[in-house]
Amino acid sequence: MRNLTEQLTQYAAYHRDSRNIGTHFVGIPLIVLALAVLLARPVIALGLPVPVSPAWLLFGAATIYYLVLDVPLGLMMAVVSVACVAFGAWLAQQGTAAWLGGGVGLFVVGWIFQFVGHIAWEHRKPAFVDDLIGLMIGPLFVLAEALFSIGWRPELRAAIEAKVGPTRINPPRAQEARQ
Repeated sequence: MRNLTEQLTQYAAYHRDSRNIGTHFVGIPLIVLALAVLLARPVIALGLPVPVSPAWLLFGAATIYYLVLDVPLGLMMAVVSVACVAFGAWLAQQGTAAWLGGGVGLFVVGWIFQFVGHIAWEHRKPAFVDDLIGLMIGPLFVLAEALFSIGWRPELRAAIEAKVGPTRINPPRAQEARQ
């Protein structure tokens, strides 16, 4: 299994245009939220504090994968996952039309943003076309990019950019450029 740096580097290679990355900051969260909504039904009561749904199973498995890659980032993704699944469960309780309409709407709009970024600006197919694990790494990439922009883990960012080059959304800081 590839480590965090290798996974993010491979994904980043498909995302060098800052406008495309910007569309991913909208599209990927919408798609992730849509999955949480659409998989919020059916709910199975197993005597646990939280009813189990396919959303909990998917997001639980994803969180385990993220934790294996990197504990701090995995914990942050776990918080995001819980929020998404909680919203999905709430929307699923609002009735079938709200649940299905909300989930499908989020999913379609999210993918529109994704494809606009890749077609209009990146001029390259999405990463998951070549490697399905890209579907799992996308949300992690968005979180990592957001964290990189506030100075988190500069050594990880530098390792990724050493292989695929910098993006304009995260330009090198003046002192890093001089080193």
